[in-house]
Amino acid sequence: MVDGKDLGQAFEKKEPSKEPKDEFIAFSDSLGRISPSLSEGIRLYNKKQWEKALEEFIAVRIAKLSAEEIAEYHYYLGLCYTKLRRYDEAQLYLEQVTSSPANTLRFQQCRLLLAFVYINTSRHRQAELELRQLQNNGVESPQLYNAMAYAAWVQNRHQVSIELYEKTLKIDADNITAMNSIGFILADTGIDILRGLHFCKKVVEINPQNAAYLDSLGWAYYKSGDSERARICLSRALEIAPDEKEILRHFKIVTGDET
Repeated sequence: MVDGKDLGQAFEKKEPSKEPKDEFIAFSDSLGRISPSLSEGIRLYNKKQWEKALEEFIAVRIAKLSAEEIAEYHYYLGLCYTKLRRYDEAQLYLEQVTSSPANTLRFQQCRLLLAFVYINTSRHRQAELELRQLQNNGVESPQLYNAMAYAAWVQNRHQVSIELYEKTLKIDADNITAMNSIGFILADTGIDILRGLHFCKKVVEINPQNAAYLDSLGWAYYKSGDSERARICLSRALEIAPDEKEILRHFKIVTGDET
């Protein structure tokens, strides 16, 4: 499957890593210090305790915060709501961050997150507008091209999507999201099944316990005519993510159980 879960990845200043990165990484470098009022929520957010972090932020008395601290407060609320898939609330706070004329890494991350929110609420044209604005501002990153590619894919613009994922790979040849997505699209559409299978194999070699990647490999095997290997991969994917509807749909097709 084409997995859009990491579209909110932060624009990081370090070199691209071969390891999959966690999405929605927060920047803490905009303030010289962390406000004591926000420090516990930030600590919980960084520990990936999204619900508890949100409770801490909601309990903050914003009347006592400085303008700079309020910007920090909006930023983390936007991140928490995005993580919890409460997209309407996420949009409210992220838009407050992006209303600033600044063009910092944090500002860029929030625009990318807004695009992610728009994609997940089927507002694809708004998502593309946000992403194009980032591109016009000189941003060029794997995260940007992956987001643009995903937005194109959900609108069935497959060739455009492939070209954008390939732009990612020119910047970061080991970008696992782009490799998985290209592999799945090439196999699923029949554009180049063997090349798609090659990408999917490579991705699963890097991360053999990711259900989305196993699903892509299983589907690529199925499209190449190897139903037995497809069944094995999809069975493993379902063991990891038994509630994932797309994996279950693929498994039923491969096993002939589709009704």
